Amino acid sequence: MMEKERIFENLRQVGNAICALFGPNCETCIHDLTDLQRSLVYINGTVTGRKIGAPATDLLVKLLQQPESKNPHRHNYKTTTRDGKCLKSTTSIICDSKGKPVAAFCINFDTTDFFNAAQALQPLIFNRENDNGPGQETFAHSASETVEAIFDQAITEIGRQPVTMTVEEKTHLFEILENNGTFQFKGAVEQIAELMGITKYTVYNYLKKIRNNTPKE
Repeated sequence: MMEKERIFENLRQVGNAICALFGPNCETCIHDLTDLQRSLVYINGTVTGRKIGAPATDLLVKLLQQPESKNPHRHNYKTTTRDGKCLKSTTSIICDSKGKPVAAFCINFDTTDFFNAAQALQPLIFNRENDNGPGQETFAHSASETVEAIFDQAITEIGRQPVTMTVEEKTHLFEILENNGTFQFKGAVEQIAELMGITKYTVYNYLKKIRNNTPKE
């Protein structure tokens, strides 16, 4: 067995073990870095809805462009699927004995149900009457970090991930985002659309709806 084939076989066994341990909310996959057009050669799970033969992700392509001196791995980062599911993800670049990147091993874990369950338990463990206001501040290094922080705080206030929200809850979410100044940032509409798994035109429709219903002074 060639070295590359052995690496892929070992990664498949690891992927199967991880999915068996963490269940249907978990997905593992392997990308062949010698063919980015059809790089996905193994996938266990249905979290992202992809099939064998799917192309490399944008993040994976960016990682491969980094100098060898930089860490090519990303652990425990947040991603959002097209249908709005919130994921925790990990991507590791695997090299052969000569130091050449040959594979990427990825884990995607759907946290949507866990977030909703945690929010449902909040009234039992937290007395909101004693809440004196927000005590969280994000010292962002970019506008996109600030937008994401405001978005995360709004999601926490609603208590559900967007993919499971009703139309009324989504409308309330946009009211919170609008009142907190989210859309003063350039590119916020596109970023919120990506975080929610909707189009930017849907974002504009919600904004138009709430702005038309806001009484003018």
